[in-house]
Amino acid sequence: MSRPRLTEEQAAASHERRNALTAARMARYRQRLVEERQAPLRAELYARKYGHIYSPNGQAGEYSALATNPYHGCGHQCLYCYVPDVIRITRAEFDRGAAQRKGFTLAGLRRDAVKYRAAGITDQIMLTFTSDPYHPGDTELTRQTIEVLIEHGLAFCTLTKGGTRALRDLDLFRPHHDAFATTLTSLDDRFSLKWEPNAPVPSNRILALKRFHKAGIFTWVSLEPTLDADSSTEIIRQTHRFVDLYKVGRLNHSKLTKTTDWKDYTERVIEKCSRRSVRARTSRRICSGFLPEGYENPLRVPQHH
Repeated sequence: MSRPRLTEEQAAASHERRNALTAARMARYRQRLVEERQAPLRAELYARKYGHIYSPNGQAGEYSALATNPYHGCGHQCLYCYVPDVIRITRAEFDRGAAQRKGFTLAGLRRDAVKYRAAGITDQIMLTFTSDPYHPGDTELTRQTIEVLIEHGLAFCTLTKGGTRALRDLDLFRPHHDAFATTLTSLDDRFSLKWEPNAPVPSNRILALKRFHKAGIFTWVSLEPTLDADSSTEIIRQTHRFVDLYKVGRLNHSKLTKTTDWKDYTERVIEKCSRRSVRARTSRRICSGFLPEGYENPLRVPQHH
């Protein structure tokens, strides 16, 4: 039995479908070739522990696969800050305020950004592990850094206690790429002023979170360090409507860590977040042993919409 002859329109449509399938297969093949060529450079860059853009080690690596540090030092004068020990300067020097990190230049950042773009890397780059991107001083370098990353197709995330200082750069944040995060240790302004004497108070940071959330930007809160378990769980209760993710950890090298029931605290955080349909990610080194069976706690959670 012979096949019915196609009309001219049907034949044209069939031809068009075959061409589309061929084009799609060729596009996938070309993409695979590109990825195979990029793979060695990608592996090299993800293993990089130095440079303008680098892969942070240890617990910092749980926050972000990549980072850049335009500054060292910070004027927020938080009593629990671990950074002076990490970068090996005195706390007095660190607390005097932020300065452009020795060796950091926008030209150097561009050179690194070109390499990461050539490797097809699109992961967010964290600002910053050696300061606060919205510290009390001049933060024009923060905006310039973000602009370089955007120029080269890279995503970014800022973690800050700078509150509404960050709103100056809200126009640079892109919902499908970037994230805005803040550290909250309490909702009590007086408590914050005791531990974070020169940082904007919690109410100011919350205002910034609301503004970024309203603009469609992925927002998250670092509950690390946990100075008081009840305060941290109350933060979740009062902020979950405009926060997409909570990252949980504790204060290191302090007697306070010995007075907290970390199992109870972790379970309370998970319960509060689950009931409110927001994510919680706990520090693998500190809290992961207390997670409910089957709870998904990946190394990192995607931080964009």
